[in-house]
Parts: sequence; structure tokens; C-alpha cells
Amino acid sequence: MIHVEGVSKSFGRCRAVGDVTLSIPAGTVTGLLGLNGAGKSTLLRLIAGLDTPDRGTVTIDGLRLRDVRDPNRLVGAHFGPGQLDTRHTVVRHLRWLAALGGLDAGRVDTVLAMANLTALSNHRIAALSLGARQRLAIAGALLGDPDVLVLDEPVNGLDVPAIVWLRHLLRDFASRGRSVVIASHLLAEVVLTADRVVIMSAGQIAVDGSLADVVPFGSDPREHLEQQLTSGVGVAS
Repeated sequence: MIHVEGVSKSFGRCRAVGDVTLSIPAGTVTGLLGLNGAGKSTLLRLIAGLDTPDRGTVTIDGLRLRDVRDPNRLVGAHFGPGQLDTRHTVVRHLRWLAALGGLDAGRVDTVLAMANLTALSNHRIAALSLGARQRLAIAGALLGDPDVLVLDEPVNGLDVPAIVWLRHLLRDFASRGRSVVIASHLLAEVVLTADRVVIMSAGQIAVDGSLADVVPFGSDPREHLEQQLTSGVGVAS
């Protein structure tokens, strides 16, 4: 279970997240939606322990990440392939991440296979397509076999087979009693993957609930969510 209690985060005079309280149950995939600037990435970074809230607390299974000896075994985070060192090979990058996080190096071969990257393990990252780099970044998030996955726009650059692969991966992850939070602009994919939807607006939670609760019976889920976003629910100030 992820629990966010009264969390706020500002950067200078810009309030990115304001007094957010949110609970994300284990065994679910939660789609985090909102227009650009709504606060999605900041909230994900706070959950992943990459930023520290100005106020409030974030706990996972009742624990604050700063109190956990091996946080990479609790939370795996993906914030895109932009931080990959393109001089490294695929396998070297994952081995470096494992060493940095104090993780079992034996997991490298496992996540390579999970991300369909085994055949590319000795390729330099510079030579990979955007989709392969995305899968490598996702593989890195899986290294610690975590209880929680936090993913920011992981579908960008993926082709159709890779999108289907990711959908099944996340659903299987949640089916084993773990939690997934995924931010995405692809509403159709969120509808196919997520159990729950959270919509952010101006750094706060505008909508929070299961798809069944959020989308009226008989409505097209994608169209309904699109209307909520474009009508102002997800607009940042």
C-alpha cells in the first residue's frame, strides 16, 4: 500500500503539489492522469523517494523510504530513458545499477529476459531504438523485484508488441499483490491497463477512484476521461 498524507512540494515560488492525500492499494494498477504541469511527475518522484516533500509524509507498506535499508527492493522507478549513459552496453548498465543499489547481480539476466533485451545485452545503448531504451529503463526499475513500480510515461516510443508486453507485465505485477502507478497521456492504454484512475489538477487530486466509480455506466471510458481532462479537470494553473 502506498499512502501519501498531506504532501506539498514547491520549487521556488511554483507549487508543484499541494496538500495531497492519496492511498493506492496493493494489487492494483493506478493510472495517473492530468495535463502538462498538473503535478504528476512531481508526485511520482515524491512516491519514489527522489524528491523530499516540504510537508507531509509518503509511506509504502507503512515505511518511509529514508528509514529503509534497501529502498530499491521496495520501490522501482522509471522516469524515461533520458538518464541512460549511452556509452555503456545494455548489460553493463544493469550491472552498474545492481551494484549501486546493492542488488543481486543475478537479477540482471532475469530482467533482460523480462524486457526482451537478452539479444541486445552487448549492444551499446547509443545504438538502441527509443523503444529498446524504454524497455531498458523499465528493466532497471524491475531489478530489485520491488513491491511498488512507479512509471512516468513508459509507453513513449514503444511499438505495438512492446505496448502489449508492458500491459501484461503490469497486470501480472499487480496480480501478485504489488502496486503500480503509471502516468500516461495515452488514455486508451490507461483504460486497458489500470484498475484505478487519479486525475491531478494544479498540483491537487481532482478525481480518485476505480474506473467503475469514475466512469458512468454505459460511457466510453476513454472518451469520458478525455472530456474530464479537456473540460478543465486536469488543467494546471
